[in-house]
Amino acid sequence: MQYDKIKDKFASLIDNFPLLRRLFYLILDMLLLRQWYVKREIKKHFPRNKQIRFYDAGAGFGQYSYFILKYFKNAKVHAVDLKMDYMDSFARYAAKHSWQDFSVQQADLTAYLPKDKFDLIVAIDILEHIKDDVQVLKNFRKVLDKNGKLIISSPSNFDESAKFTEEHVRPGYSKEDIISKLGKASFKIVSFNYSYGKFGQIYWKLCLKFPLSMINRNKLLLLVLPFYYLIFYPISFLFMMLDYCGKNKIGTGIIVVAE
Repeated sequence: MQYDKIKDKFASLIDNFPLLRRLFYLILDMLLLRQWYVKREIKKHFPRNKQIRFYDAGAGFGQYSYFILKYFKNAKVHAVDLKMDYMDSFARYAAKHSWQDFSVQQADLTAYLPKDKFDLIVAIDILEHIKDDVQVLKNFRKVLDKNGKLIISSPSNFDESAKFTEEHVRPGYSKEDIISKLGKASFKIVSFNYSYGKFGQIYWKLCLKFPLSMINRNKLLLLVLPFYYLIFYPISFLFMMLDYCGKNKIGTGIIVVAE
């Protein structure tokens, strides 16, 4: 499925109607289980009163930059992406809110080295798109400060659908593969967890796969989407909680914290 076409439509909507951006981020938090996992790791390792320097690598819609700027009282955020229309839109939004400690850069992560050091780097669903992922990890290592953390979210080798995603250069990571590549970049593993286990897969089909497939076939079905979620979101939320609160032996996603 061409998810980028759907994402572009949402990006255009929130750019034209800035008041919808906060609602959009709230909806992403409700629908995307990976964000629950990533934010839990951030909160676990960084107290809210900490002055944090944050590198949002492959920032996308800017939802993690937004979270950091809102959650931490003293945050300096640097967002980088190859696709700049989403980031330019967020930069305009940040300027309206006088977030002076936010900067954005268009860059190829295999070649880009920021000038500053960072306490936290997140790479959320980007490494599977990059052929030379080890070089990206080495670049992260060079700009991560002592005691800093790198958080990675990516499909695992158990994700069959990732094998057929056009934008991916690899189908997903095995535990051994990602640990080996982080080792080559001189990282030490803090934690490794699977996300989207058996309960997470049920949520993903109910909450994302089926409705997005419908929209992709016929845009008019957007009109029935609120009624769909009114019925199926409470069920999906239960399966999200079961996945999030349990311990998955395997899953179609990985959440890795390294230092």
